[in-house]
Amino acid sequence: MSATTASEATRVGEATAYRPPAWHRVKTWLANRFAIISAIVVLLYLFVPVAYTFAFSFNDYRKSNIVWNSAAGPTLKHWKDPCGAPGVCDALVTSIKVGGLATLVATILGTMLAFALVRHRFRGRATSNVLIFIPMATPEIVLGASLLTIFVQGFSRFGLRLGFWTIVIAHIMFCISFVVVTVKARLQSLDPRLEEAAQDLYAGPGGTFWRVTFPLVLPGIVSAALLSFSLSFDDFIITNFVSGDTTTFPKFVYVSYLRGIPAQANVIGFSMFVIAVLLVVVGQLVGNARKR
Repeated sequence: MSATTASEATRVGEATAYRPPAWHRVKTWLANRFAIISAIVVLLYLFVPVAYTFAFSFNDYRKSNIVWNSAAGPTLKHWKDPCGAPGVCDALVTSIKVGGLATLVATILGTMLAFALVRHRFRGRATSNVLIFIPMATPEIVLGASLLTIFVQGFSRFGLRLGFWTIVIAHIMFCISFVVVTVKARLQSLDPRLEEAAQDLYAGPGGTFWRVTFPLVLPGIVSAALLSFSLSFDDFIITNFVSGDTTTFPKFVYVSYLRGIPAQANVIGFSMFVIAVLLVVVGQLVGNARKR
């Protein structure tokens, strides 16, 4: 009995004394934390330009905002006067107007089209589903060149010149596809029994739509509208083709990059980023509250 106990103790001691090689421990540690490390690396990669934009919004430069002026140090004067650079606020207002109009029209048309594709059967429905993805799949430079040809060769006969309204028309065209895809996905995920229950409770088609269907689809519509505004506000390639002498905020930044983007543009850009993040956070909080 004592010999068996001694041999077992010896084996336990040998197992306890064994330690895997250092490279094996490192590999195991990395494997266990691979997802976290990957997420941190990706986030750093994404937020480095944002950090650069934020830092250079405090740069006290004189002629060029390319190199940090270490002698003068950071300053708050650009945050106090974000419209100090000539044309920056005019370009911002133009982008907001274009984005607002394009979002409004694209959201209305795209939502109606999504309802038609999901709720109705008609000839050409499959073809329409395919055509919706063409503006999303077409390279922007091809789309911009095509629209430029259409505006110059066709619409100029009706007195339409390149400028604000050609930008709005172009943005509506490519935003509709994203609205349709977003709202369509929301519609397809709805439980049809909810509408059937409303009809069983003597609700008519209009009452069922406004009291049941529309409130359920509304989060998808809002998401589509926010996505459309972001795409419109951010677009440069198509806008550069069809804008003529009109300057949007992305176009202003592109024209300014040779001499260094003005610090006021960095202020506005970082502020828009913060607003977008806050909207996402608020949306998540509201969604979680609705679920609870």
